[in-house]
Amino acid sequence: MSRPSDVLTSIVQHKRQEIDAVRKTVSIAELTEQIQSHVPKRGFESRLREHMASGRSGIIAESKKASPSKGVIRPEYDVAQIARSYEEGGASCLSVLTDQKFFQGSADHLAKAKKNCNLPVLRKDFIIDASQILESHLMGADCILLIVAILDLAELQDFAAQAVALNMDVLVEVHSEQELELALQVSHGMLGINNRNLRTFETTLDTSIRLSRLVPKDRLVVAESGINSAEDIESLKSAGIDAFLIGESFMRASNPGAELGRIFHAERLTYESGAVLR
Repeated sequence: MSRPSDVLTSIVQHKRQEIDAVRKTVSIAELTEQIQSHVPKRGFESRLREHMASGRSGIIAESKKASPSKGVIRPEYDVAQIARSYEEGGASCLSVLTDQKFFQGSADHLAKAKKNCNLPVLRKDFIIDASQILESHLMGADCILLIVAILDLAELQDFAAQAVALNMDVLVEVHSEQELELALQVSHGMLGINNRNLRTFETTLDTSIRLSRLVPKDRLVVAESGINSAEDIESLKSAGIDAFLIGESFMRASNPGAELGRIFHAERLTYESGAVLR
């Protein structure tokens, strides 16, 4: 396996090879033609905002089998069951890994997850080419991830605009002040702050706390990675963050949705009590 500092570069290099191989068999024109009769999308950002407006957290529950840093996380990986479990546990949205080589994901995983629940779904992958946006739409994604560390400003703006034109939402991910400066120049999209450095895999919640202070109030901020407990949630909420993308801690539990419910138990009791009083 590559050294941690080389993993992101290796992922992007391999992704370019994958795209080149696919483009030899399916053209952009063919992908576009397929889209014209495809199903409408579920509102991803609107679902998060709806939950947050009601006093709950916006919870993006992630489904992934493996990662480059941790290896196989969940050997028995039933995406349909996981999706249903997350919905029952109170998730706002799903995130599904579709990268095959490094995360053991697939487009089929996303399609199965969406078919088995009513939640909007984020395609979690490394998007570096416009064809992947068309593919995301066709596989049923309601939202795509754009990682600032692997894209320049023109690509970020162009890809975001293409996604919005296809009725998909956008989560623009950053890890530093420099990346945030670029992300804020993209007119569309939520701001995802990754607490994990994708080059070293070091993780600290301080990243979300520090960078969230620099984000305009009208942009929805999502804290990503390294969130493992109710205490972590409370620390982030104290910094004004109310939306979270959580994966590994759920994936290591026998019942991911039940683990979600455990971490957000106090919040759910408060919400349900208020709902009854109203």
